[in-house]
Amino acid sequence: MIEKAWTAAQRSLTIEADAVRQVMDYLDKDAFGKAVEAIAGAERIITCASGSSGAATMKLAHSLCCIERPAKFMSPAEAVHGGLGCVQPGDVVIMVSRGGKTVELLPIIDVVKKKKAILIALTENLDSPLGSNADILIPMQIKQESDRLNAMATASYMVTVAIFDALLCALIEETDYTSEQFALIHPGGAVGERLNQAK
Repeated sequence: MIEKAWTAAQRSLTIEADAVRQVMDYLDKDAFGKAVEAIAGAERIITCASGSSGAATMKLAHSLCCIERPAKFMSPAEAVHGGLGCVQPGDVVIMVSRGGKTVELLPIIDVVKKKKAILIALTENLDSPLGSNADILIPMQIKQESDRLNAMATASYMVTVAIFDALLCALIEETDYTSEQFALIHPGGAVGERLNQAK
């Protein structure tokens, strides 16, 4: 490995760690609390985004299922070809777009609003179509991505996942979710073995 590659790797770790630490400086407690309450009370939660944000929202949907919040990830392509039929009034739809104007998401935002679902948005562009249409708006702020080109979803991906993990941890407390409940739905793997040994 050439030396500048090692330097780039170290720089990436520093930038991403700083970006996650800075979330505490701007995270809106009121908006965050409204998101927690909406997700805790929702009959269904749908997550939707494109690219790396899509990967983050896919992980969020799985994590929510792990604490028995019924969630599914819907790709934008599936959504605009009938998948939006799963969205009903009062459901929660969580969408992510750093710029807030991802073309694939615009028709989905429109349908979500018409169907009177609760739109939770995570974006850096608060005045964007996503930000301005959100019922609950959670801001993100990224000074720079961690790659030299400042083009890859690196720091922004880590911030998205960190905010989603914070939501997850808050929901565990909000719903008083227990390890016994998790043990029932997670019999597999080392975690399942550990949790179920106590029975």
